[in-house]
Amino acid sequence: TALTSPTSRSGYYGQFYKKRVYLTNPIDYETFVHLMKLSYLILTDSGGIQEEAPALGKPVLVLRDVTERPEAVEAGTVKIVGTNVANIVRECENLLLNPENYHRMARAVSPYGDGKAAQRIVKILQQEFLSKPKFMSFKAYG
Repeated sequence: TALTSPTSRSGYYGQFYKKRVYLTNPIDYETFVHLMKLSYLILTDSGGIQEEAPALGKPVLVLRDVTERPEAVEAGTVKIVGTNVANIVRECENLLLNPENYHRMARAVSPYGDGKAAQRIVKILQQEFLSKPKFMSFKAYG
């Protein structure tokens, strides 16, 4: 787990030191996506992460009381757990100790797509422009 927000890091260093939680400086997007792929589950208050993590098959616990991404909650890829520590721990334990509950969230269909749009676009472009010979007709003027 990585805490990258300076606000998050400042209050938790002593609590998480040597407990498989890494306190980092902000990281680039590619590294961040790689860390999300390596994660088992994700706790966040970020709307963007609520959209991206489900495409990676990662359950997301939202550390807010409301979300601007209700479609993710409805799809089952995201669960709002609030900011109460006991509730956060209970929901984490639920996913960590109950494989059925974990897999239900991890396998839920992301309402934002499956992360393969670019691959599909490339395939269509290759089929359209590389696999068919194109002939252009020109009219002679004059």
